[in-house]
Amino acid sequence: MQRPLAFLLLLVSLPIAGCSTDSPNNPVAPTSAQGSRSSKANDDALANDLGDDAPDSQFTLAVIGDTPYGPVKLAEFPSLIAKINADPDVRIVAHLGDIKAGKNSDCSNAYFMNIRSLFDTFEDPLVYTPGDNEWTDCHKAIKNNGTYTPTERLAEVRALFFPVAGQTLGINSTHVLSEARDPANSAVVENVLFKRANVVFAALNITGSNNDLADWGTPLGADAANYPTQSQEFAARAQANSAWLTRTFSTATRTHATGVVLFFQADMWDTSEPTLSGFDALVQQIGSLSAEFGKPVLLLEGDSHKFRVDNPFSVSSPLHTLHASTPVADNITRVVVEGSDAGRTEYLRLRIDPSNKAAPFSWERVPLN
Repeated sequence: MQRPLAFLLLLVSLPIAGCSTDSPNNPVAPTSAQGSRSSKANDDALANDLGDDAPDSQFTLAVIGDTPYGPVKLAEFPSLIAKINADPDVRIVAHLGDIKAGKNSDCSNAYFMNIRSLFDTFEDPLVYTPGDNEWTDCHKAIKNNGTYTPTERLAEVRALFFPVAGQTLGINSTHVLSEARDPANSAVVENVLFKRANVVFAALNITGSNNDLADWGTPLGADAANYPTQSQEFAARAQANSAWLTRTFSTATRTHATGVVLFFQADMWDTSEPTLSGFDALVQQIGSLSAEFGKPVLLLEGDSHKFRVDNPFSVSSPLHTLHASTPVADNITRVVVEGSDAGRTEYLRLRIDPSNKAAPFSWERVPLN
């Protein structure tokens, strides 16, 4: 049994979502010296509530994604959870999305509830960011995942897996900063921010299926008129993700963080996909912010299922030209975690060493068996 984390609680010093008096979490450049001081004071106050009670100590996370896929992986999932729970070093678990297979896999409430009940058995705090398989692809068309309206499924995912804004799942849950506190982007409760071992972590809802630009097709659910259209959903989430990236790097800079870690589901450089245009703006923003930050940045993602380590922001990478105007940012490392119904069941043990400022991130792959 692992000990509960002794983290500061956001709710002690921050108002509940919807009642916030803070400035929005998508800061803009101040127009005066007073504005600059106010913005900095607000950022510093929020940073103090990100829970980093031991900034000089090493910290370990378990990272998984694209699991459980299909009946075999679903049957193994309790054993994977038990193995992570038994790891004495792990303090937080991150799930990078896709809690089911992408095709011929029903997106029912019953399945979601089953996964939620399994998530609730993680002893450590669980930070989860949704994948496309649990909402974007929940329609008939090519995927054959049922006749659902994807935005209705997204609303269900948010209600079931994020019932309290700024609180993780897991037995020993902890508080994180949620974008639900930003009035301009309050629906995107799944985007969260926290700090451990002097590193800023952010989860963002960036999904496969071209970031939800792949055609939904027909038929959709009979309730489609009651939920946002595909274009409305994409625009709202794009705005929220852009604001959250700005907030993440602003916080990292102003708190003198050693590095930044981004959690999201999509492989934005998956060459097997017919188009990746839905990620262009994100690639440009992540690269620009990382280059300006100048310290180590780690991207953790799933989606393409095979473990991989690279840097698509390096000019030496064959992936650098996949997106227009990709910035050069040699301080970025990307890790794709192993997942899906093929390959071995495993988790990534990610270690943070704040004393190693040049290379604070290290990892090892831990197989179930």
